[in-house]
Amino acid sequence: MAEMFAGNRVVAHTGARYPIIQAPMTWIARAQLTAAVSAAGAIGVMETSSVDLAVTRREFEAIRAATDAPFGVNLAILFLRQNEEMERAILNWLIEHGVRFVTTSAGNPRRHVEQLREAGVVVYHAVPTLDAALKAEDAGVDGLIVEGAESAGIRNQEEVNSFVLLQAVRERVQLPIVAAGGIVDGRGMAAAMALGADGVAMGTRFVASEESPVHANYKNAIVQAGVDGTMMLPRPPRAKYRTLKTPAALAQAENPEAPPRLGNAIETLYIGGDVENSAGTAGQSSALVHEVKPVQAIIDDTVAGFWAEIDRLAAMRP
Repeated sequence: MAEMFAGNRVVAHTGARYPIIQAPMTWIARAQLTAAVSAAGAIGVMETSSVDLAVTRREFEAIRAATDAPFGVNLAILFLRQNEEMERAILNWLIEHGVRFVTTSAGNPRRHVEQLREAGVVVYHAVPTLDAALKAEDAGVDGLIVEGAESAGIRNQEEVNSFVLLQAVRERVQLPIVAAGGIVDGRGMAAAMALGADGVAMGTRFVASEESPVHANYKNAIVQAGVDGTMMLPRPPRAKYRTLKTPAALAQAENPEAPPRLGNAIETLYIGGDVENSAGTAGQSSALVHEVKPVQAIIDDTVAGFWAEIDRLAAMRP
């Protein structure tokens, strides 16, 4: 089936077998998960939100030791700008060590595009709106990761769901598009392609994988979440974020003026597994995740499901 994606632009840019990208989730998207995703034929993307060159170097080298498959690195511009010296150090180190695929997010990609592309790096930028997509195209990026409002994590105050957003961006932009938000399997992948995407990104689905480093309680909470199992919480001054609908999240929503103090998500939830007293981010796609599976099975099932949907649609032709 891999050869059937031979003409796909995302595959050409990433070097992976399949046009499936793993979202660069803070702390989660490090060596253990990223290497597993890349080894399985998709493209793992390592996060750098810690803005720590020692951590970047350690995780990068661990991925390379675990697999010779291609992988990418995410540059979260908002976090990197808080330490410009470290920002330059991380960027230069990644270029020197032969990174060929980078995603950028949470900021203006123009800041890094010229340097990265001069070094032969392919750059995809994550955008939540049509306006942001047009600005990223103007900045010279090679592709877009179009994030619908279904996605987990930090969101804009006003966003558009994937069904409309993908079509709106495809009408105006010729760049390769990777769809993010609400996708966990082949059915979602086929739907995204029909709406104009060249590939898909999955985050919540990979959080609930065997190789994900988070506590089993968090994975199980995703599996147990229903269609209304997530909610939005404010993230002052201008943003919001999507989280599992836990007792702590509900308490925050009910007391916006004096919300309860939550522990650090990494320590409390990812490591400690305390779901009730944390607000761990998760996408609406949690409702479509029914079991914790190995990364290889997730990717194999997604690809097989995708072609099954394509065959089903093709059979409708007279």
